[in-house]
Amino acid sequence: MGTAEWRAAKSPAYYKRGDYVPGLKVDGMDAFAVKQACKFAKEHVLKNGPIILEMDTYRYHGHSMSDPGSTYRTRDEISGVRQERDPIERIRKLILAHDLATEKELKDIEKQVRKEVDDAIAQAKESPMPAESELFTNVYRKGFGVESFGADRKELRATLP
Repeated sequence: MGTAEWRAAKSPAYYKRGDYVPGLKVDGMDAFAVKQACKFAKEHVLKNGPIILEMDTYRYHGHSMSDPGSTYRTRDEISGVRQERDPIERIRKLILAHDLATEKELKDIEKQVRKEVDDAIAQAKESPMPAESELFTNVYRKGFGVESFGADRKELRATLP
């Protein structure tokens, strides 16, 4: 499935490929590392301009229904990564190790979150599709981005910084 990273790119160190834009590679499976990297990136952007963040994550499943994800890696590899690097499991273990919550409290939180997600999905499915003119609303800062115009508001104009 697909082309190996080392065959597809001259440099698979994507965070270094921004020429004059600095980059940072982060363990995307570590929530604390991601939080620190994002905090650093925000401060950097506000003072110095753009930065590239490459989040190194692991995909547990295949790319699609026709890709089971197990033809190019073993089930042992997948379960090993899930046991060792799963971000939710890492946080859960830390919470329990530091007595911040009990197993029952975590299960109750998970049930509540699942219900909120299910409710949000149901609401989204019941809601009408937004107008095409809303496609880029709140995507870019005010004055930039894509705006619709014309008598029927179906023409789009892009204004980028």
